[in-house]
Amino acid sequence: MRLHRGGRLRWPTIGLAAVVGIGVLWHGRAAPALPTAEVKTGELVDFVELRGEVKAVKSVTLNAPSSTDGDLQIISILKNGTGVKTGENVVQLDTVKLQRTREQQQSDLKRAEAEIEGAQAQARLQEEQNRTELMQARYDVERARLDVQKQEILSAIEAGKTKLRLATAEQRAREAEQKLRSGRAAAAADIESKKQKRAKALFEVQRAQRGIESMTLKAPVDGMVTILPNWRGRFFGANAPEFKEGDRVWPGAPLVELPDLSAVRVAARVDEAERGQLSLGQTAVVRVDAVPDKEFTGTVSDISALAKIDFSTWPPPKNFDLALRVAQSDPRLRPGMSATARVAIDRVPGALLIPVAASFQKGGRTVSYVLRGARFEERTIEIARRNREQIAVARGLRAGEKVALRDPTEEASRR
Repeated sequence: MRLHRGGRLRWPTIGLAAVVGIGVLWHGRAAPALPTAEVKTGELVDFVELRGEVKAVKSVTLNAPSSTDGDLQIISILKNGTGVKTGENVVQLDTVKLQRTREQQQSDLKRAEAEIEGAQAQARLQEEQNRTELMQARYDVERARLDVQKQEILSAIEAGKTKLRLATAEQRAREAEQKLRSGRAAAAADIESKKQKRAKALFEVQRAQRGIESMTLKAPVDGMVTILPNWRGRFFGANAPEFKEGDRVWPGAPLVELPDLSAVRVAARVDEAERGQLSLGQTAVVRVDAVPDKEFTGTVSDISALAKIDFSTWPPPKNFDLALRVAQSDPRLRPGMSATARVAIDRVPGALLIPVAASFQKGGRTVSYVLRGARFEERTIEIARRNREQIAVARGLRAGEKVALRDPTEEASRR
């Protein structure tokens, strides 16, 4: 190899060029293909998220009769979602036992009526007999009086006998009159007692008939059938199944609801930790699982004052019942549909917002990676407020910048 003038300087120059070349290549690489989000100015809404179900604000509940002894059995029940008109049958319960009772009561009623007829017939016979005896007694009195009138031509002894016979006849007449009156009173009392017995038997028959009629649950208003859960058929930790044909129900059990879907609410439960953040009148955004293309607005309309134990999980937590009145109606809404509600508990207007996924922890600092040309630049940011999905940035970012949703340094280390 031949030596050239200045040859000693050529090797360092080549080396420096190589180093510079490598640096340019590293800095000039295209940014990793990472998802990004734009930094925007908007309102940060801090919220409490609740799960619940849709219910009608007004509804009519059909209950099993509460005046029966023991359980009842469902013979037939309309399907969920069936539209009904006022007066139509919705649920039919078993009436066999009540029909047997009614037949027994009807037999008792017929027997009571027969007893009344017998007592009335006996009273009429006794009345005739007493009347005959009274007439005979009065006849004897008149005949005795005629005999007394003949005392002028009779001896003193005979006259005394006739007076005695007259007194005896008059006494018998008085006794016959008294017997007639007492017989009438006794017959009337006996008949009245039997009438009361008949009235009681008739009442039992009518009650049995009303009981049979109450086994048919009819729609008191127009509506749509919503079958309620059978809590007896619920296993621990599972949802209660709906009532169905063949189920046995307890007296007074709520079986079916006919909701007025012109106004609906979301019934939810809130735990003790979040109860203090909620109050009446707070607004909410409601999404119904079965209506994914529509977002509803709502208002907190009721919060229970006392906590209840929820046995659907273990250990059972204490929480509060909460109701959200939904402002809009939709013909697709049905009672029992699952819904998610986000109740706004605080608002920060004019905030610089990024997704929670756009912030990272690096050496005790909170940073974001801002897209600058072909690379990501690490910046320390200061968080003002945050919710579950967004962060309000106090310093470090500007509106319109794009930030990485995944850590680019980790992506580079995987390559």
